[in-house]
Order: sequence, then structure tokens, then C-alpha cells
Amino acid sequence: MSRFTKKLPYLLVLLVFPLLAGIYQLLNNRPNKAVVLTTTLDQEIPFLPVFIIPYILWYGYIFCYLIYFCFKNTKVYFKTILLIVTGELICFLIYFFLQTHVPRPALEGDGFMTLLVQWIYTKDQPYNCFPSIHVLTTFAVMLASLHIKSKHVLNTACIHIVGSLIIISTLFVKQHVIFDMIASMFLVTFLYGLAFELLSIRVTEKSQTAYVKNK
Repeated sequence: MSRFTKKLPYLLVLLVFPLLAGIYQLLNNRPNKAVVLTTTLDQEIPFLPVFIIPYILWYGYIFCYLIYFCFKNTKVYFKTILLIVTGELICFLIYFFLQTHVPRPALEGDGFMTLLVQWIYTKDQPYNCFPSIHVLTTFAVMLASLHIKSKHVLNTACIHIVGSLIIISTLFVKQHVIFDMIASMFLVTFLYGLAFELLSIRVTEKSQTAYVKNK
């Protein structure tokens, strides 16, 4: 059995994401009281329908890079999924106790980009906002990719450029506000430190201790 074939069953772990999506939908309804975190700076950010393209690309971006991680570095793959799942569960807990609402602009015209925005607005109610799962998952992939060695320069550029566009797209299509974005990035950074840095240090310390004892 080839190395590639041996890793195929690992992709079954991705089935956790439809389950998370189901939980998200249960929480994505109109609450009795929703907090609006919009700031003056958010109001200065223009609504640009063209950014719906990177916003929608998020769906393919996350799964394509998780599959890439699986075959490139299995440990990074599992750590990234652990990071994302933990982050989303924390988000769900926040959504349950503190729902926020992002005011959406009135859509005018029937251009293709506007229709895409309308489609997203219809599928996703403006309540599960703080922190942003779009930002959380994207930033998690961007940080995890730092542990993938021997990447082509174009691949590295794609991960970070497309990822950055996805993150800022949440602001330009008025799906999220600045506080949503910042909260997600702080949460991911904290969980990343636990999953990729602290855990790695402990594993290294145990390995060195075992080496000394055997020596």
C-alpha cells in the first residue's frame, strides 16, 4: 500500500465539519436581544460586492488546504483540525450566550456580484458574528501552513494572499465587523500556541528525556 493510499482514511476526519455546520445553523436565528458591535471605523468601510468572490472562495480554500496538509504533513493536518474544531466550539458557546448582529446594507441593482451577495445573505443570517468563523478557520490555515516545509513559492503566496483577501472580505461584504475579525485572530493565535508550540515543546522535552535515559 502506497504512502498516499495509507493517508486516505485520514480524510474521514473532515466529516466533523458538516456536524459543526449543523450546530452553527441551530444557533443562526434571531435572538431576543442581539448586541451590535459596529464602530465608526466599520461605518467608514465601503460595501464592495466584488469581495463576495474571496468570501465564497473560503469554502474551497479551507478544504483544499486541509487535504493538502493531510498528504504533506499528517501531524499538521490533525493539529489544524483540532485547532479549528476547538475554536468553533468556543465560538458556538459565545453565540449561545452573546449573540451579535451586523446591520446589512440595502442591496440595489441586479448585477452578478450583487446577486451573489444576496444569495449569501439569504443562506446566512446576520447573527453568528462574534467571533467570525470565516476569519477563524482562514487564519488557522495560514498559521498552520508555516509548519509545512518545502512549499513552492507560489503555493505560499496563494495561502497568504487568498487567505488575507478572505479575511478582509468579511468586512467589505458587511458580514462581520472589525471586532469580529480581531476576536477570531486572537482566539486562533492562543489556540495555535497551545496546539503547535506548547505541545511541540512538551513532545521535544519528553524525547530528550528518553534519549538521556537510554544513553
